[in-house]
Amino acid sequence: MKEQKIKFLFFLPFVFFIVTACLAQKNKSKTDSLEQIVSLTKNDSVKTDAFIELGKILINDSLELAIKYLNNAKELSEKINYKKGLANSYKQIGNVFYVKGGYSEAIGNWSVALEIFNSINDVISVIKTEGNIGLVYFDQGADEKALEYYFKGLKSAEELNDSTQLCVMNINIGAVFFNKKATQDKALTYYLKALSLSSVIKGESKNEKIGAICVNIGEVYLNRLDSLLNIESNRDSALYYFNRAVEAYAGTHNVPYALNDLGKVYLKLGEYDKALKYQTEAYEIAKKYEAKNDLAISLLALAQTYQAKGDIKMALTNYRQGEQEAKATKAIYILEQIYKGLTEVYTKLSDFGNALKYQTLLINIKDEIYTFEQDNKIAGVELKVDIERKKGQISLLAKDQELKQKEISRQKMVRNGFMGGFAIVLLFAGVFFTQRNRISKEKKRSDELLLNILPEETAEELKATGTAKAKSIDMVTVMFTDFKNFTQASELLSPEQLVKEINICYSEFDRIITKHGIEKIKTIGDAYMCAGGLPTANTTNPIDVIKAGLEMQEFIERNKKDRIAIDQPYFELRLGIHTGPVVAGIVGIKKFAYDIWGDTVNTASRMESSGQVGKVNISGSTYELVKDKFICTHRGKIHAKNKGEIDMYFVEGIA
Repeated sequence: MKEQKIKFLFFLPFVFFIVTACLAQKNKSKTDSLEQIVSLTKNDSVKTDAFIELGKILINDSLELAIKYLNNAKELSEKINYKKGLANSYKQIGNVFYVKGGYSEAIGNWSVALEIFNSINDVISVIKTEGNIGLVYFDQGADEKALEYYFKGLKSAEELNDSTQLCVMNINIGAVFFNKKATQDKALTYYLKALSLSSVIKGESKNEKIGAICVNIGEVYLNRLDSLLNIESNRDSALYYFNRAVEAYAGTHNVPYALNDLGKVYLKLGEYDKALKYQTEAYEIAKKYEAKNDLAISLLALAQTYQAKGDIKMALTNYRQGEQEAKATKAIYILEQIYKGLTEVYTKLSDFGNALKYQTLLINIKDEIYTFEQDNKIAGVELKVDIERKKGQISLLAKDQELKQKEISRQKMVRNGFMGGFAIVLLFAGVFFTQRNRISKEKKRSDELLLNILPEETAEELKATGTAKAKSIDMVTVMFTDFKNFTQASELLSPEQLVKEINICYSEFDRIITKHGIEKIKTIGDAYMCAGGLPTANTTNPIDVIKAGLEMQEFIERNKKDRIAIDQPYFELRLGIHTGPVVAGIVGIKKFAYDIWGDTVNTASRMESSGQVGKVNISGSTYELVKDKFICTHRGKIHAKNKGEIDMYFVEGIA
């Protein structure tokens, strides 16, 4: 079986070019027919659709010619008021820009198409277009936003029971989960769902979808080669799916991706010449199609193989070219790998200045990609979808139970009707007291929920008047905290462990500030924000907040020691405080949020970022208000971003 696979790979390029030539001939024949329709047909929807089809075909041969035909379709659609044609024109123009790496132009055209598709209730086209927009966000590393569009499309496809769109959305969702090592098994689950759905798909897009699925499944097995377990099985699986993808993609601009993946397998096996063969072929095809994203991927792949082979000069050349292509399309996942490679290559060349430059760029982009907030939001989007599904199921069950209960009640009333008016009075009395108790419980629960997100005074005003006015408060003490080594700890902990540890810290922070009469404002990722002296003004808020800050640092230090004792990652805390005037009020109309604004907030944030781990850093303004109550060490004037030089003090303890 293994020999057959190797033999198949050996003849694959020859097969690929035969298939490509056949498809090219087929496309030419179809193009000639469509051009004949365009030349003979009057200005109507048939001519518009022919223009659009020409644009779709030519996207694989000439992007400029494709744009020309699609612009003709757009102009003609507007002239004859053909909305579907107009929407499809914008959609296909967006596709052309996407292939060229013009993401903003792609989203702009797709957004117009989406609006028109919604207006004519073309649900399938809406799903497809939302999927396209999600793909752009995915390419730019905005995973949460991408999943938002993908799960929305998945839900609509499930309601329509549309196998094609279900397949596409499972591919897309799997791709997002694939980007995080911890969720690659979840990615494989979505990919395999998509592959099973692809068997019932019909039409020209079938091969394209099968290619995408096989590439993605192959990459899961490719990554498993790193574990050194089941190497032969994972290698054979990866090669099988990548070859199947090349076959499915033949004649399209997607071929380079699959060819590069074949190269990656041979790179990991140490067969560098085979790897370079496939990667060079991928580069030439990407160049032909002007596919910037695939160019960046191909150049990265070539650079990595040359580096592994020991040809540092060629590795550097390809990394630098790949950097330019990746920057042009803002492909941050590719840039991450390029920066890593450039750091290693320049270190090898003893060019430590450039090595440091790219190491810094690598750290910055890793921080952007692998933050806990991003991972947590991804999990939250999926959870939200699951909850909505469950709510729908529960709602249907509840309605069914309600109908059954009404029927039982009706039968009982008929059967027991002879008991007369007294029984009816008792029944109504029971209903009345039951409803009153239920309303009372619901009101109490509603009040508790409202107080959980708003200060009591603000909540009462909102209940009484339906609105809550913003207030200016002259003296408020604002505190910001931030975990210094959050990113490193998040990479060492599972998502469940990370959420548990954050919850422990934030729960203790909530307990401390409640004890000191301080209002929690919000949490943003690993940052915690609270303020004293609102919504009811007082004069003790600087003292209250500093006491809370000292207790928080004490708790984090105790927690650190406990974590070290069991050899677990730990958090360290920076904490900053500033006092001044703010404006406080409610924002939003759908989900209320109590927030504060003003320069005081910005300065407090600078106190945190300019502080040190384990210390309570306060501004000169706050110090003047508490200097008789606390032992403080003057740090001098410290530069704060966008604030200039500010007097800062460390609070050492209570005087």
